[in-house]
Amino acid sequence: MGKKSKGSRKGKKAWRANISTAEIEDFFEKSTKDALSGGSLSAVPSDSLFVVDKSRDLSVKRKIEKKREKVLYCDSILTKNPFVQAVPSSVNKKSKKKPEEASTVKEASQDGAKVGLLDLWDDKDEARSKISKKPKPSIIPAVEVEPPGCSFNPSHESHQDVLAQAVAEEMQKVYRNELGPAPVPLTVPGEAISEEDMLFLDADNNTDDETNLDEMDQDENNELEKRPLKMRRVTRVEFNKRARHKEQAKKEAEAKKLKGISKDIDSLPDIIQEIAKEDEERDKRRMRRTIAKQERLKSCPPRLGKHKFEPAPVQVLLSEEITGSLRKLKGCCTLVKDRFKSLEKRGIIAPTAKSRRK
Repeated sequence: MGKKSKGSRKGKKAWRANISTAEIEDFFEKSTKDALSGGSLSAVPSDSLFVVDKSRDLSVKRKIEKKREKVLYCDSILTKNPFVQAVPSSVNKKSKKKPEEASTVKEASQDGAKVGLLDLWDDKDEARSKISKKPKPSIIPAVEVEPPGCSFNPSHESHQDVLAQAVAEEMQKVYRNELGPAPVPLTVPGEAISEEDMLFLDADNNTDDETNLDEMDQDENNELEKRPLKMRRVTRVEFNKRARHKEQAKKEAEAKKLKGISKDIDSLPDIIQEIAKEDEERDKRRMRRTIAKQERLKSCPPRLGKHKFEPAPVQVLLSEEITGSLRKLKGCCTLVKDRFKSLEKRGIIAPTAKSRRK
């Protein structure tokens, strides 16, 4: 026989002390709150609880309009002066929307509400949102193919043609330097003036001063002669005569003007032909200018900086250096230079001055 389980040492009176009364207290608190507020909300219907407020808050709207109509003191001072115009605020410009934009926004919102969801795979919207400015393509190609005479094993004729072109370019540079205007020297070599020459120079200066004084005296005498001796009063007869001459000259000028207008009207066909010829010449000149500009852009880029673009010399081998084999070809690193010159020629990089390393 096993041992009997021991009972609690405390009696039934001690058991009642350990029972929690939190639920009962919460129920009583809730019931008192419901009684004070007017009853429990669980028994009330939803129509009486939730009401849609359709009334407009006019007081807030009036306050906003009143604030907008308010004019600052600095603006009121400027409005008093009619010659000074007030600068409009940039904040109002940003906030205000054009009526067309507002209508488009409203239409878009209405369409979106009708459809419900936007089409994620619509290419048109993407094209509108992503508008990027593409740079103008250059006329000069990125990789220029050199003539066949520049290869490592060219034919005799093509090699001679390219070699002659390279020699002509170099000779043009030489002739330009030789035949060009000589630079202005910084110092001019001179000889010392002797004492006798100095005496002659001083004598010449004295004679020049005397002649200048004589000329000034003659000018003063001429001015005195030209001045009227007495102011004579104009009579009425002379005044009327001058008025008649003035009216007659005015009438002759008007008649001459009318005659010129009639001549221009008679020669209208000739004038129209001259205008047409001038228009044709102007169009031809414009065409020649555009063609010359395109040809210039093919050979050299637009001016980007203070330095001009200098094309690289033609990479042609001399007749002695042609071996006919890549193994015997003289090594040279021209790839980086070629790419750099290509970028300068296409106008992507501004040309720089030559760096001379010591």
